[in-house]
Amino acid sequence: MRRAIATAAVLAFSLGVFGAADAAPCKDAKGKFVKCPAAAPAKAVKCKDAKGKFAKCTAPGAKPV
Repeated sequence: MRRAIATAAVLAFSLGVFGAADAAPCKDAKGKFVKCPAAAPAKAVKCKDAKGKFAKCTAPGAKPV
């Protein structure tokens, strides 16, 4: 019985700690809540053809760099 209570307590504590970690990036250095930064935009994929020249990725034989 004690083992089940201890396991439940550890589980509840770990969920609380990891739940609080999610809010940390949206705080400034003083601990005040600020607007979360937007995710970085994905980089455009560049492709090259069989000759090694840049080409549209939809072109036949083009492979991502």
